[in-house]
Amino acid sequence: MTDLNRLDAHDAAARLARREITAVDLLRACLERIAEREADVRAFVRIDADAALAQARALDAGPIRGSLHGLPLGVKDLLDTADLPTAYGTPLYARHQPAADAAVVALCREAGAVIVGKTVTTELAYFNPGPTHNPLALDHTPGGSSSGSAAAVADAMLPLALGTQTAGSIIRPAAYCGIVGFKPSYGRVPRTGLKGLSDSLDTIGGFARSVRDTALLGGVLAGDARLARCDASTAAPRIGWCRTPWWGSADADTQRTFADAQAVLAPQAAASADLALLPGFDTLVGLQKAVMAWEMARSLSPERLRHRDALSAKLVALVDEGLAINGALHAAHLAALAGWRARADALFDDCDVIVAPSTTGEAPAGLEATGDPLYCRAWTLLGLPCVHLPFARGAHGLPVGVQLVGRMGDDHRLLAIAHWAHERLRG
Repeated sequence: MTDLNRLDAHDAAARLARREITAVDLLRACLERIAEREADVRAFVRIDADAALAQARALDAGPIRGSLHGLPLGVKDLLDTADLPTAYGTPLYARHQPAADAAVVALCREAGAVIVGKTVTTELAYFNPGPTHNPLALDHTPGGSSSGSAAAVADAMLPLALGTQTAGSIIRPAAYCGIVGFKPSYGRVPRTGLKGLSDSLDTIGGFARSVRDTALLGGVLAGDARLARCDASTAAPRIGWCRTPWWGSADADTQRTFADAQAVLAPQAAASADLALLPGFDTLVGLQKAVMAWEMARSLSPERLRHRDALSAKLVALVDEGLAINGALHAAHLAALAGWRARADALFDDCDVIVAPSTTGEAPAGLEATGDPLYCRAWTLLGLPCVHLPFARGAHGLPVGVQLVGRMGDDHRLLAIAHWAHERLRG
């Protein structure tokens, strides 16, 4: 039974629903894997095995609770949990115990998920790394800021984990760790109980090892069962290929992987063409950085006013950058953001999905940084749903893939197309 931890969430959920396996057995297999690997990977801030086993026993003794019944789940330590401390990736909150679960944690519990523990986030979800290693190459970064969630799923410690994205904090670690990451449409998932950083950008999503597993979690987070039906019959989509204005920053691995994806999917698509970007698209990275800096500087006012000396140099630099932007300029940035979101639908006039790079390359060596979110910033600013699909390896044997971007609010259609595409890319 020790290999149960390697079951896909979708398969495990089906076997749990038929009572072919128990939640306790599945959890114990995951805990055995954690015991074997956690000292090296360091994906968790806190694990409460006894509490998780009590949850699993209660599920086994009662009726099927929901679509996540009995599935072990990791919770990024930026999301509140009533029964586990929440430190937000900083010693400043080492003894912080929330009074209630974040809304998404409560929704997952309601659907039958077993909360195993809190996974590592970078310091207040910015660029200063936590202790997590990439499980595929321990001397490489797992990405950030959802470092621990991505690493735990990639290393078969858990089938599912929650993450958040303000720039590239779901798609980038999913890419570096070789798993599927899903960032829903902005505003689609409730954020109550999230340590808010940028109200215009923060989005909660998750990680799994297949698209249909990610969709299972996404259906619960968004409260929309259509997301979980992504493996239903899907017509061949129209694909728009987007190298982005920053294509020159993509290394040979990313450029080759993009070309390979095009070679596989274009002949099977209903239509396939290079995406015509809207004029000024190249300004979106700068706009995302400015909006994020202003809003994070204000959202983190308690920390900067009382504990500035305890913050990392990277975070202090961002705060100072944000404070240097005055309110009138930020209002202009928000007006520009609203205008771009209103126009973003035009990107899909001739396609159902956009294929774009996820990262500049493989996970970088070293643990002092978490990599560059360059290829995520524009899509996050626009609020569009994104899925990372791993299917290739780079020059150093580490994962590389592409991200699929969907129309705002069309998350279920994006996931269905992502499943269609991933089946072909992995084949």
